[in-house]
Amino acid sequence: MYEEQRQRPEQRPERRPEHSPERRSELSPEQRPEQQRSEQQRPEQRPQERPEPRTDRPDHGPLAGFTVGVTAARRADELGALLQRRGAVVMHAPALRIVPLSDDSELLAATKQLLHEAPDIVVATTAIGFRGWVEAADGWGLGGDLLDTLRGVELLARGPKVKGSIRAQGLTEEWSPSSESMAEVLDRLLEEGVEGRRIAVQLHGEPLPGFVESLRAAGADVVGVPVYRWMPPEDIAPVDRLLDATVTRGVDALTFTSAPAAASLLGRAEDRGLLPELLAALNHDVLPACVGPVTALPLQARGIDTVQPERFRLGPLVQVLCQELPSRARTLPIAGHRVEIRGHAVLVDDMLRPVPPAGMSLLRALTRRPGWVVARAELLRALPGAGKDEHAVETAMARLRTALGAPKLIQTVVKRGYRLALDPVADSKYGDD
Repeated sequence: MYEEQRQRPEQRPERRPEHSPERRSELSPEQRPEQQRSEQQRPEQRPQERPEPRTDRPDHGPLAGFTVGVTAARRADELGALLQRRGAVVMHAPALRIVPLSDDSELLAATKQLLHEAPDIVVATTAIGFRGWVEAADGWGLGGDLLDTLRGVELLARGPKVKGSIRAQGLTEEWSPSSESMAEVLDRLLEEGVEGRRIAVQLHGEPLPGFVESLRAAGADVVGVPVYRWMPPEDIAPVDRLLDATVTRGVDALTFTSAPAAASLLGRAEDRGLLPELLAALNHDVLPACVGPVTALPLQARGIDTVQPERFRLGPLVQVLCQELPSRARTLPIAGHRVEIRGHAVLVDDMLRPVPPAGMSLLRALTRRPGWVVARAELLRALPGAGKDEHAVETAMARLRTALGAPKLIQTVVKRGYRLALDPVADSKYGDD
């Protein structure tokens, strides 16, 4: 029965292969070239047979292996998230705190003074400060009067964020500098002439160096509007930990988003007797990155060069770090591998290898003179908190080799010490230094 039901090959309905000559003849002239190209593709070129993408090398961001200190009090979470998404380890220590002055007598007195005798010009310097001023006036029942007064004056905004805050209140700014610089605002006012004019300046936590004095020297009547103040952080311990990490090179960069934060960190270092060590770290090994030139002023006053983005925003600030930190990393050809040494990790052929602090200390000691033998005694001095037992070097070296995943990167030279197994061409290059 089964045999009768099973068809013989010659009895089965004929099925022509899809790409047989007969099938090909049924294709239209427009389809044939495409068919021929498909058949001419090699198997590995055919889309349905392309190999799967490699997964043995995990993706890592441009800041992977680096530790970045964040001193900001405001928008610190946003900055930290931007850095972490690019692979950085973030150490946050707000160097100050913002104290709103919604019930402060100085702000109330300045507001009443301006309502009683309206200014000719109002300079708004920060978005948060301008919003805080209007909100505080609302709380005192003076919000409507303040807005009415501001509608009748020449309103200058330092930058686009301030413009947005002004327009959100139904007001329109007269002018805003393209550079977002108070120096450009000052130049405009002095060119226009300010003698006998009343100018209200919204202060942003600290005196504006030279700005108010220059206006008064030119004959202006200047009224400061202190919307908020910078104060030391309530918990100073995170700042001290960040300072300790900086002077010991435990961070690769420090970010600053306000001049008061920079001044506060410098002041705390001075109080602890660490200022010379902090300045040495920022001048050599730790990259100071500022959101703009005004923020950099306290650091520049101490002789510290900083990096800054062209646009004074958090995103561009992070992009500057993404460019600068990898370019500062040391890259060496060792034992047939490309080795890039970062802050707390090493890229071995683009594979990120986290390394413990003791291991990084040994590796940095070996890279000071690549390919040269470094004695155990010298490596022992490089270990943090090491005693006098050279066995600690052997233990840390074994862990370093394991962390790197390529033990042959570091050679043991019997009775002498250790050296990087630099490739021959590179070995001759560094040997001539």
